[in-house]
Amino acid sequence: MGAWESIKGFILLWGPIIFMGIIAFAVWKLMQAMPRTKPIEIKPGSNAVSWDEVAGADEAKAELAEVVDFLKQPKKFREMGATVPAGVLLHGPPGTGKTLLAKAVASESGRQFFAQSASSFVEMYAGLGSKRIRRLFNEARKNAPAIVFIDEIDAVGAARGSDNNSEREQTLNQLLVEMDGFGTTGDVVVIAASNLLEKLDPALLRPGRFDRQILVSAPDVAGREAILKVHTRTKPVENVDFEKIARQTAGLTGADLANIANEAAIRAVREDRALLTQEDFDGALERVVAGMQSRRRLTEHERRVIAFHEAGHALCAELLPGVDRTHKISIVPRGKALGYTLHFPEEDRYLKTRSELLDQMTALLGGRAAEEIIFGSVTNGASNDLKQVARISRSMIHEWAMGTSVAALQLVEEGGAVSDRTRELRDAEQQHLADEAMRRATKLLKDHRPQLDQLAQLLLRHEVLERADIERVMEGVAIPLRTGHTGLRVAAAKPSSGDH
Repeated sequence: MGAWESIKGFILLWGPIIFMGIIAFAVWKLMQAMPRTKPIEIKPGSNAVSWDEVAGADEAKAELAEVVDFLKQPKKFREMGATVPAGVLLHGPPGTGKTLLAKAVASESGRQFFAQSASSFVEMYAGLGSKRIRRLFNEARKNAPAIVFIDEIDAVGAARGSDNNSEREQTLNQLLVEMDGFGTTGDVVVIAASNLLEKLDPALLRPGRFDRQILVSAPDVAGREAILKVHTRTKPVENVDFEKIARQTAGLTGADLANIANEAAIRAVREDRALLTQEDFDGALERVVAGMQSRRRLTEHERRVIAFHEAGHALCAELLPGVDRTHKISIVPRGKALGYTLHFPEEDRYLKTRSELLDQMTALLGGRAAEEIIFGSVTNGASNDLKQVARISRSMIHEWAMGTSVAALQLVEEGGAVSDRTRELRDAEQQHLADEAMRRATKLLKDHRPQLDQLAQLLLRHEVLERADIERVMEGVAIPLRTGHTGLRVAAAKPSSGDH
């Protein structure tokens, strides 16, 4: 009994202490396991990105130059009673150079630069995101004047109430307070980047937080040429027409163009050449736009179907004034496409008329129409063409009021608050446009059957046709003048037939 009483006394005395020690050890290990991310700090002079390395975004550079000027010479602004913008939001499509612009601001201003991705603020541990926001801004204020850069801010800045993530909303609330709350101080500029401006919380976008919202869009033809020259400064280039490449790459972003320059260099190395030529850039453009060449083997019947399909696309494009002329036709499989037709615009386009959009749908359906005329049936190879036709026809009816009887009420913005009768009318209008485009494509190809056959036979023989080959086939055929190309082609040059 004496031994048992001794053990019982030991447990009663030391048991709670040992238990609390185990809990403390577990909490310590949990804290150790928590992710610890620090903002990337770039000290003045350590970032080599200058304004000269940022091309194709002149409007955004001009806006940000004022922020740089304030950070370098704050006195002259304060004498006029002006204050530095609390925040600058760079928004636009991916790859247009938003992060590069932020780095250039850091370099040109000579101020310390604290960068962090917004996704690192949102964790499974409650309160951790808010803590990181506070730590980031405390570090910046200690080194003021300074710049805070938050990349992909939509990860934390989406409108409150849009999901059930209370941790994200708590983190967003802390960011709002840090940017414009009772305890905020000046001389810290917040620059953020986002691809989804429409999803951000309104409180984040108001003046006092993000005073300036700068659209960084895809570059125009002059911008694309400048970007290509920037990315080939350190590359040995011989007789490359950058203006021609810029005209052929409407809609591509700076990241796309950098990729083309890099692929051209890789192609030259692969072929053991010391200089990059025009052929390298043409091959790189084709690889980026159409995909990598595939080793799939096709049956003879499949080759014939694909040849006539692509010939149908190209012939319709040649005969329609509202479609960019064909640059190249191929029945060599690349990426997911078994064949492709490349259309490069002569100049940038911003606007399209109803007739041009109808011409575009007609050219997209030229491949399907050719299959039906030659083989009496259609294949599943036109699925991507049909998706594009559906997208264009829907936008024409629902967004641009290009039908015959339906008003331009947008279903998406109204939340579907329209009658069933209106929906039926819109569906009928959309179907009418697609059917009209199909009839036009069929008539064009039937009226020019010799050219269709000739293009297909040349494709079967050579597999690839260039612009000069197409012009020889079309010699003597009355081709309409192209409409006044006064704007920018919205989409990048892509294969008109994605599956074929």
